[in-house]
Amino acid sequence: MKFISWNVNGLRACEGKGFSDIFRELDADFFCLQETKMQAGQIDLQFDGYESYWNYAEKKGYSGTAIFTKHKPLSVTYGIGIDEHDHEGRVITLEMDDFYLVTCYTPNSQDGLKRLDYRMTWEDDFRSYLMALDQKKPVILCGDLNVAHEEIDLKNPKTNRMNAGFTDQEREKFTTLLESGFTDSFRYKYPEQITYSWWSYRFQARQKNAGWRIDYFVISNRLRERMDNAKIHTEILGSDHCPVELTLV
Repeated sequence: MKFISWNVNGLRACEGKGFSDIFRELDADFFCLQETKMQAGQIDLQFDGYESYWNYAEKKGYSGTAIFTKHKPLSVTYGIGIDEHDHEGRVITLEMDDFYLVTCYTPNSQDGLKRLDYRMTWEDDFRSYLMALDQKKPVILCGDLNVAHEEIDLKNPKTNRMNAGFTDQEREKFTTLLESGFTDSFRYKYPEQITYSWWSYRFQARQKNAGWRIDYFVISNRLRERMDNAKIHTEILGSDHCPVELTLV
């Protein structure tokens, strides 16, 4: 079973850069999107054999998530059930027979860390949400989690320490999530591999491969034995992020 997650940084813009062709070529069972940056009715994007579910931010042109699936879910949940967090279209959960699939676009702490305090609240509440799901069925979490966990996960760790996405606080929250019964699938499979999933549009960062790994598949520990592979598709363009992949047997 193949899962893809991609922060498309504006789905309409990405569609103009070949999204539909990439979607068909990857041929995933589940294809999760973050940062769709759109409202209902702004794009008509349908694929044979797939159902789609969308969570839009109330603010236009901002955030937003979607999931395309070949497999009909038992139930679909939008948000995490906490009003403070559920106006920005950041989370969709599909309940399947033997797992939950959660796609998430984690809030960015922003320049000057002006949203770091909110981010810390989000992290605690979102972790509690995942842990409650995990008590019922294993969880597959994917998305742009807006944190490079370890120094291996970004090109310039020393100069970026305490910048948004690489603060001690954000990294500690990710560690706490993993210690709560979850596994970073790519790092579990490839402990020493240096591969990034996001590059700034500035300073020719992608050409220089000065990137960050901030897009993840995080799985319940008991799914490790079903994990076949984890990939980061650095060859795929169309966004400042590239797609990441998980395959389970």
